[in-house]
Amino acid sequence: MTGTGDTSHQADKDVIRVAIADDQAVVRMGLRALLEREPGMEYAGEAGDGQAALALLRRARPDVLLLDIRMPGMDGLAALRAIAADPDLRATRIVVVTTFAVDEYVFAALQAGASGFLLKDSDPAELVNAVRVVAAGEALLSPAITRKVIGLFGRAGAEPVEGLETLTPREREMVAWVATGRSNDEIAAELTISPDTVRTHVSRAQVKLHARDRAQLVVFAIRAGLALPT
Repeated sequence: MTGTGDTSHQADKDVIRVAIADDQAVVRMGLRALLEREPGMEYAGEAGDGQAALALLRRARPDVLLLDIRMPGMDGLAALRAIAADPDLRATRIVVVTTFAVDEYVFAALQAGASGFLLKDSDPAELVNAVRVVAAGEALLSPAITRKVIGLFGRAGAEPVEGLETLTPREREMVAWVATGRSNDEIAAELTISPDTVRTHVSRAQVKLHARDRAQLVVFAIRAGLALPT
């Protein structure tokens, strides 16, 4: 009897519960249909604005929230900040689903705690992969988006970042590489080192900078004006 109960509990833990916040009903309908037919994922509810999204998170406690930025009333950016300020809600990972690859809200959304970005016209497979990536504790930042973010916001000049002085030269280099949007495997290939070595340096940098994930490392790299690889 005990074994059966443990198996059921483990099965529940393996399911990724996903919620949606978007003001367009047709978008919510499409995302819901995709999630409901995907093995290992469970639809956890939907909201049409930021305030409703906060209520949904408190009620359903999803693993991942697909969040639109531009919504009436409380928009996605305000909702992100409210989530970051509430210890009970921070466990939910946020993927911003947007119409535009980069707009004036993207860097602010990263600073507020978004774990990644996805375009609304992305292929279904890309969206499913995004959910799995952020649910696993990683960040979803494509090289194209990070290049544009750096281009738009990386020229403001360096500012102090707490903990940056504790990084070794190699760790600083890895943070700069992370800000290009490359994965550990891609960084390893560029530098002719093992992915495990990259992972170790990135993990140490995250601990020293108190960064929740790679998305926050990108924010720190831009704020600190770290020289990025060319």
